[in-house]
Amino acid sequence: MANDGEEKKSSSSMEEIVWSVLNGGEDVKISAAKEIRRITKTSAKNRARLAAAGIIIPLVSMLQSANMDAKEAAVLALLNLAVKNERNKITIVKAGVIEPLVDLLKSENNNLKEFAVAATLTLSASNINKPIIGQSGATPLLVEMLTSGSHQGKVDAVMALYNLSTYSDNLTTILAVGPVPPLIALLKECKKCSKVAEKISALLESLSAFEEARTGIAKEEGGILALVEVIEDGSLQSREHAVGALLTMCQSSRCKYREAILKEGVIPGLLELTIYGTPKAQERARTLLPFLRESPSWTQNGSASVVLENIVYDIAIHVDGVEKGTETAKKMLADMVQVSVEQSMRHLPQTALVCIPSDFSRSHNLSKVSQI
Repeated sequence: MANDGEEKKSSSSMEEIVWSVLNGGEDVKISAAKEIRRITKTSAKNRARLAAAGIIIPLVSMLQSANMDAKEAAVLALLNLAVKNERNKITIVKAGVIEPLVDLLKSENNNLKEFAVAATLTLSASNINKPIIGQSGATPLLVEMLTSGSHQGKVDAVMALYNLSTYSDNLTTILAVGPVPPLIALLKECKKCSKVAEKISALLESLSAFEEARTGIAKEEGGILALVEVIEDGSLQSREHAVGALLTMCQSSRCKYREAILKEGVIPGLLELTIYGTPKAQERARTLLPFLRESPSWTQNGSASVVLENIVYDIAIHVDGVEKGTETAKKMLADMVQVSVEQSMRHLPQTALVCIPSDFSRSHNLSKVSQI
């Protein structure tokens, strides 16, 4: 009986909130919107029930109020209604939220601006919403936030831009507003193993399909170096994106980008990726290495280890000269063997699969790790 009483009380409270948003005066609506934010913070059930009761359209209308408190209460309520609820995300956008959200992104009130970025991030997770948001005028304001926002504002803007970039037609819209310099600046200052570095690397890889972005990465001070550092220290997914961006650059114009990439010391990171990386990262690293040789062609005969060693020696000799280059190459290969052993031991309790090419392993007398 107690549970029945609690359910009736909850249902009555919900009805009161809905009535307040639909029919109350401004102060009553603000209080109700704040309550909606509170009760939808962790409750998926409340998100669904309130949306079904018709509170989305009046909350969107509140965003157009001249009252800043009303705007803030409404945008935060809508944000929580959209979290982890695909139907609500779509319904909120269909209710016309994008235009007032874009106005909030232009606001001189920094709090409202950053709440709008967070809401845009959440709504942009829906595939149906991506083209609508991409065409709305939000993109340049999100790029602007990469330099003007708080730390959280910058992170949310990166994530929102990444979401939008996964709809391919949005890429040219993003590219047109000059995202490369602020993305590189953020990549340089963030931890290379972080989620934000992963999304920036993914964005740069997607944008590198365009010459304007490739040129921008190369021209930006520390741009190529930032990608090399991700290859060395990033998450597995980040490293895959970073090597993908550099590979696209070299494939588009080897003579234009090869020396700039070599100069930043990319070889050790690439060699490590050929041993320990996602399958796609390994393939990309092995494809990129020949582009960095003095001559991009080489014989396909012989084992994978021999091909790899030839590439390393060729590059090292080109960079350091014959005598020093030979020693450099030997050290690189030895370091990679050591890395592969250390990583195999580190992951021993978790997996029996070590990403070491079998020919390379045999060439250096590495023993394979078996299932424990």
